Amino acid sequence: MVKQPPSPRRRTATAVAAAAHCYGYARVSTVQQADEGESLDVQQRQLAGYAQMHGLAIDKVFVERGVSGSKPLGDRPQGSALLAVLQPGDVVITPKLDRMFRSALDALDVLGRLKQAGVSLHMIDLGGDTTGNGVSKLVFTILSAVAEAERDRTRERITEVKRDQRQRGRYLGGTPPFGWRVGEAGELMPVPEQQAAIRRMRKLKDQGFALRTIADTMTASGVQISHVGVKKALAAGDRASA
Repeated sequence: MVKQPPSPRRRTATAVAAAAHCYGYARVSTVQQADEGESLDVQQRQLAGYAQMHGLAIDKVFVERGVSGSKPLGDRPQGSALLAVLQPGDVVITPKLDRMFRSALDALDVLGRLKQAGVSLHMIDLGGDTTGNGVSKLVFTILSAVAEAERDRTRERITEVKRDQRQRGRYLGGTPPFGWRVGEAGELMPVPEQQAAIRRMRKLKDQGFALRTIADTMTASGVQISHVGVKKALAAGDRASA
C-alpha cells in the first residue's frame, strides 16, 4: 500500500516542531508606544503565548528599542543580528508585520530570502506561518501588489520632487553645466565670464560654424572647451532661456 504524503498542515506542524531554533522579534520606536498597546511587554507576551500554543520554545527574543520602522530590517541593530544567526529549519515569530518590516517591499524581500533559506516566519497578525503553508501564497500575492504600488508612488514622488526643484531653479546634482555654478541654496547661478563665452558660441553657431570650429575658436581665445562641451553648453543655455 502506497503511503500518502502528509497534508500541508501536518508538514507545517512537523517543520515547526523540528525547528533547530526559535527566535522572537519585537520593536518599539518610542516610549509613548507603551500607552498604545505596542509596548515590549505586550509584544513579548504575544510571542510567548503564540509559541506555547504551537509547542515552541523561544531561544531568544531580539528586542529593537527606540528604532524607527522606517529602517529596513537588515539596517537595524537587532534585525541584522537576527538575520545573521538564522539557519535552515529555524523559526522566527513576530507580533505584527509593521513591527518587523519597513514596507511591503522590505517584507517581500526578506520573506523571499527566508523562504529560500528554509527559515519559517510566523507573523501573528497574519495568522501564523507566512512562508510554509497556504497562507504564504496569499501573503506574497498581497505584498507583491502593495510593493508594486509602493514602487509607483516612489517614482511619482521622485518625479514630483525633480519637477519642483527645476521650477525653483534648484540643481539636481552632478557637475554643473558650463556657464553655471551651484549657489549656497542649491540653485544654479550664472558665471559671468562663461555666460559671455556661451553668447559668443551661440553667435558663431548662428553664423553656421561647425561645433569643432567653434571649439577651436574658443580654445584659441583662452576658453578650454571641446566640441561636445560646446554642444552641451548651448543646449543648457537653451533650457535656461526656455
